[in-house]
Amino acid sequence: MIPRLVATAPTCRPPGHRELLVLGPSLGTSAAIWQTVAELLGDRYDMLAWDLPGHGGSPSPDGAFDLGELADAVLALVDSHDPGVAFHYAGDSVGGAVGAELALRAPDRVRSLAMVCSAARFGDPGVWRDRAATVRAQGTTAMIPGAKQRWLSNHFLVRSPAVAEDLFAGLASVSDAGYAAVCEALAGYDVRDRLPSLQIPFLAVGGELDVVCPPREVRALADAVPQGRHEVLAGVAHLAPVEAPHLVAAALADHCAAATARAVRSATVTARQRYDAGMAVRRQVLGDAHVDRATVRGFGSDFQEFITRTAWGDVWTGTELTRRERSIAVLTALLALGHWNEFAMHVRAALRNGLGRDEIEAVLMQSAIYCGVPAANAAFGIARRVFAEIDAEEGKNADA
Repeated sequence: MIPRLVATAPTCRPPGHRELLVLGPSLGTSAAIWQTVAELLGDRYDMLAWDLPGHGGSPSPDGAFDLGELADAVLALVDSHDPGVAFHYAGDSVGGAVGAELALRAPDRVRSLAMVCSAARFGDPGVWRDRAATVRAQGTTAMIPGAKQRWLSNHFLVRSPAVAEDLFAGLASVSDAGYAAVCEALAGYDVRDRLPSLQIPFLAVGGELDVVCPPREVRALADAVPQGRHEVLAGVAHLAPVEAPHLVAAALADHCAAATARAVRSATVTARQRYDAGMAVRRQVLGDAHVDRATVRGFGSDFQEFITRTAWGDVWTGTELTRRERSIAVLTALLALGHWNEFAMHVRAALRNGLGRDEIEAVLMQSAIYCGVPAANAAFGIARRVFAEIDAEEGKNADA
């Protein structure tokens, strides 16, 4: 049986001409676990998140299903949003497992796959059948003590108790039938023999403290896929999108961007394709408002097309460096050459690419040694001004 699912748009931003990123939840949670990650990536991607049967906004299932059928339901949900679109996919735990089934069943539709705190098989099938029976008899509240031990690190429980309590309250609200049905689907899930056939960019993200999907399994997951790589997040347990949203967002941004760049480079690339790829990256790095102002008609339009096609379409789409690393190189070069208008623009870009203000300060300190103190002094002044402008803009938005 293919269950009926409900999608949510995790950001208020209307759909645009951006690639689609689909987000899948963990058992006992809803699409809300991706909220902060979605806000961090909302200016780069259109996003669609979905709820498991009997979780969040999705109705309880009428019968049993397997994870392959759940993947079919997700694909139908995407098609109701944008028929036939190819998309990036990221999912936590069972949400990641659904992504594996999606990529295996519809490889032409999935641009890249990120399995977060997930696995190719979740332990002994009998354990999942027993858990399903327990929930049918005692309800999902019986799962809360175990969730408190597995979902989040002790440090996060102390630091953000309200967030944790909301998650556990959400677990209590999940329908018993929905939770049990997902457990029974997990009992039949095993893609270990099929993963090596995946031919798309693959990222496995794990938490150092995750006892459900420990780091050794995350590494094995990535090693099984030809284009696989992995990252382990220090001090993080099973719900990484909740506990470390900035790290997860940065990992996904680099992963999806590299997948897009690889696809562009592997094709017979026309000048128009280079321009389109460059424009996508340029908007992601600099923001729509800046690019819209810079994209002029008439005098200078040929120059804008040239830099979009070459600087952004050829260089910035490369996979050899992450965008954070590119921002460090760009800030240093602009400081050394005194290109202060561009420097201010790329301070903003560096923040969008995941550098923190403390890291930008460290770049300027390093540059002071090799490029000169006066140049670094000017750069610090410009960076302070940009930070103040951003703070003022965020304050204005908060008051709106």
